[in-house]
Amino acid sequence: MSGEPSDEELEKLREQKREQLKDQMGSEDEEEAMEAQRQQAEAQKKAILRQHLTDGARKRLNTVKMSKPQVGEKVEQQVVALAQSGRIQGGKIDEEKMKKLLQEITPDSKSFDIKRR
Repeated sequence: MSGEPSDEELEKLREQKREQLKDQMGSEDEEEAMEAQRQQAEAQKKAILRQHLTDGARKRLNTVKMSKPQVGEKVEQQVVALAQSGRIQGGKIDEEKMKKLLQEITPDSKSFDIKRR
């Protein structure tokens, strides 16, 4: 034996490498598909929020999201659920309704009043 692999061994190694590459490509495709699905869901959520929140309510929600991201995310989920179930009366959630929603979700915290000059 000269230490060099035979043609048969080389072919086996090439086949193993092809299989590894196929597996990697498959997992990358799945990751891309999952990322695309996540982006689509995020875009749909933003569209629903734009449709069902007034400018004042959207500003208040964005302010809350900056200071308390978990609370902001809960409120967004709540608004989307209300919109999808058809329970938003009057078409849009205004700033006062947003305050009430925030107080329901975080009853132990202080008021979410924003003082504007």
